[in-house]
Amino acid sequence: MARTAKHRANRPASGAASPRRAPSGSRGLTAGERPGARAKRSAERRDAILAAALDEFAARGFAATRLDDVARRADVAKGTIYLHFADKETLFQELIRMELSPVVAALENVSHADIPFRAVTGQLIEVFVREIFETRRKDVIRLVITEGPRFPKLAEFYYREVLSRIIAAVRSLLRRAAARGEIPERLVDFPQIVAAPGLVAIVWNGLFERFEPLDVRKMMKTHVELLFAPRREK
Repeated sequence: MARTAKHRANRPASGAASPRRAPSGSRGLTAGERPGARAKRSAERRDAILAAALDEFAARGFAATRLDDVARRADVAKGTIYLHFADKETLFQELIRMELSPVVAALENVSHADIPFRAVTGQLIEVFVREIFETRRKDVIRLVITEGPRFPKLAEFYYREVLSRIIAAVRSLLRRAAARGEIPERLVDFPQIVAAPGLVAIVWNGLFERFEPLDVRKMMKTHVELLFAPRREK
């Protein structure tokens, strides 16, 4: 009887929480480490999915790419993709945003500088060659060019997130250059003319590079020289 009473005295009162042992593997970890590790793994999986998606889209095109193939290439379960992206279209849109938004933002920053237009064009050529043409970013642009007609929502997204911002930035540069008398006034209405060599280079690289390699820097510099060539206004 005494032993029973002693045993009951050592039990927690009714409703009191019983002490719990720390889960296996949690000892020695400070607060925030486990969530931080999970967040890091999640970010790594997301990056792997985007990289695999670019490889699949570039190899097969948007229509033929399957999320099963993306998952296999990224070494994740297909369900993991849906934790990050709603569908294939959302995945492609995020690819556009991730790859091209930093370059567009840099161009927008340059467009605010009140310096001679010819000095700016030299910087823009280098940015295009190093940050787009010599990277996988050109594959994203090429995909939009080839797949956009069949998937107008992708083209609309690219125009809104990338192209419209580039056009606005270049037009701002052209407007100030025209005001200083550096370029013809009518060029302000057609910023696409400034960007045209970049698109030609991307298309040429995908179709004809193996037949006739293109010196992109030299072509773009020649284009700028032609824009600045003395001429009479009509």
